Amino acid sequence: MTMSLVDTYLAGVREALPDSQRTELELARGACAADLRRLAERYPSCPASLAELLSRIDGTHYRNYPGGRVMVLMLGSDVFEYPYYLRSISQILEEGGTYRRSIAQIYEGYLEQEPDLVGPGIDLSPGMHERLCFSHCMNNGGSSKLYIDFKPAAGGQVGQVVRYLHDPDSYKVIAPSFDHYLQQLIDGNYAFIFDDEDY
Repeated sequence: MTMSLVDTYLAGVREALPDSQRTELELARGACAADLRRLAERYPSCPASLAELLSRIDGTHYRNYPGGRVMVLMLGSDVFEYPYYLRSISQILEEGGTYRRSIAQIYEGYLEQEPDLVGPGIDLSPGMHERLCFSHCMNNGGSSKLYIDFKPAAGGQVGQVVRYLHDPDSYKVIAPSFDHYLQQLIDGNYAFIFDDEDY
């Protein structure tokens, strides 16, 4: 039987994680069918591979499961010093209902002074709730978050992965799709995973 991209990704994560983190990740469970439907209703264009990932592991960001709490950094970006948690469906939906201002509104008055703040292919006008925030970095999102962008600017692609970074703030497309994003992490040999003492 052929492994899916998500199967391949998770197998590599488990192999790369330190023993204690691997054991902790084993406590995680996949999202229930009702929650997956809620996600699809809220974000009809949610990538199938992200939904599949959440069907296997419904979050690792201070996520309480029957066997215990899971806090495993299992994602990465182009900012290697900040590994990332996977958000649960409940966390994704909560954030999607909270942060409604657009990039243009958040940085009103600064965009002309900071031309590198927003990279090519990113539209400034959609509210942040229109993007699906699937990941917070190890600093709980204060330093960096990852989004699926459904309303790109000219030159961008629907479903592209956008990385937000704080101080100096910037928004950058780091992959044209979630599938490409996972493949990049695989091809990078899970370089974002460090030993326990490095966290």
